[in-house]
Amino acid sequence: MPATPDQLQKYEKIEAFVKGFKLSSHTYKKIMSLLNEEMNNGLHKHTNHSADIKMFPTFVRSLPDGTEKGQFLALDLGGTNFRVLLVKIDGRDVDIQSRTYLIPQRVMLGTGTQLFDHIADCIIKFTQQHNLRGIKLPLGFTFSFPCKQEDLNQARLSKWTKGFRCEGVVGEDICKLLHEALKRKSNMDVEVVAIVNDAVGTLMSAAHNDRDCEIGIILGTGCNACYMENLKNVGVWEGEYDHPDQMLINTEWGAFGDNGCLDFVRTEYDRELDNFSINPGKQLMEKMIAGMYMGEIVRLVLERLTMEGLLFQGIDRECELFVRGRFYTKYVSEVESDHDEFFRNTKQVLDELGIQNYTSEDCKVVKYVCTLISARAAFLASAGLATLINRLNKPSITIAVDGSLYRFHPRFHNLMQLKIHELVRPGLRFKLTLSHDGSGKGAALVAAVALRLREMKKEDQENVANA
Repeated sequence: MPATPDQLQKYEKIEAFVKGFKLSSHTYKKIMSLLNEEMNNGLHKHTNHSADIKMFPTFVRSLPDGTEKGQFLALDLGGTNFRVLLVKIDGRDVDIQSRTYLIPQRVMLGTGTQLFDHIADCIIKFTQQHNLRGIKLPLGFTFSFPCKQEDLNQARLSKWTKGFRCEGVVGEDICKLLHEALKRKSNMDVEVVAIVNDAVGTLMSAAHNDRDCEIGIILGTGCNACYMENLKNVGVWEGEYDHPDQMLINTEWGAFGDNGCLDFVRTEYDRELDNFSINPGKQLMEKMIAGMYMGEIVRLVLERLTMEGLLFQGIDRECELFVRGRFYTKYVSEVESDHDEFFRNTKQVLDELGIQNYTSEDCKVVKYVCTLISARAAFLASAGLATLINRLNKPSITIAVDGSLYRFHPRFHNLMQLKIHELVRPGLRFKLTLSHDGSGKGAALVAAVALRLREMKKEDQENVANA
């Protein structure tokens, strides 16, 4: 049935409030150009100090070659859950046993001592359950917060993100804090061989089976990417320029736009979300993409449309639509999974929020708002990936992807596939692949590769000495 003049007028008014989420291909290409420029600033010695995108060298110089062997502990800290894993690697075969522990809000906002004591307690419990006491195991630690790496097993926290605010940790060496906590708690003997972030772990995990994998991206609570850069382009590198002449770079591109260069695409809703966040003015690209924020952007738009009388007539102002943070990002995935006019998932979400007397028309508008905001997120992530693909300029590249947003959103993969194809240079082929357990398996693989390279170096030195 065609829309009535009143409906058309209402749609026009709604469109005026959401048009800022619809960006042209030309705009995404401009974003790519700005991102590339910012990445170069991060890589160069003279501009790194003022660059928002820090382009941290990870000290990971090689991808897995399939000969890695051994038993490793792996830790994964990047959100409200913390995991301890036992990873057994034998060539291409990997066996993983893991346990997840909750990090309470009071610990997330407490002191560094409280946080690392809690982590140490979880490790002790795990090793007791798996009869690992007394066995010295190499450990790979996935720590998914911006860090300045000083060695493969030395990293100083640059800033907290994702709701953490523990005192006394920024500027400190994370591995040292972990060692100290383990000593305080049990005198347990572990060797932290590698500290990596989740993007690096994601890439390493996928590269174990795919030699073309040179980019990793996280699309979950937060958003970040890493890629394999030629060492001669890494001006901030102060180590040896020996073989292999490459380095995995942790971009920390969530901070893209912190200098104001993305203000031309940020909407009033982005600005409001930022103002009420715990880190105003920081991580601005991440705030337009990541799962920690997407649901809140949708809520702000729905709230505005409701206040303007364009949605949910006669709504109870006490309902949870008006509560900050109450429209979860998982709701966006659920709403967009509705494929008929019955809107079963959407209705369930609205019921959970305490919204009553909504119409099918309201459900249609809610779904429309969700699709616009999730598409913009997918397209911004795609612009970032297309920038990296163009930088690497290889005929075929695999991108390892992990994170709840990518895993559970019904359209994210397809939207990214189409947009990256549109934005990369003609002739460059790419493949998006879901990386399995990057933060666990990937951290163990980084440790395994490091031990393999250490052994090779030792053999070379012995051969030179014996020559």
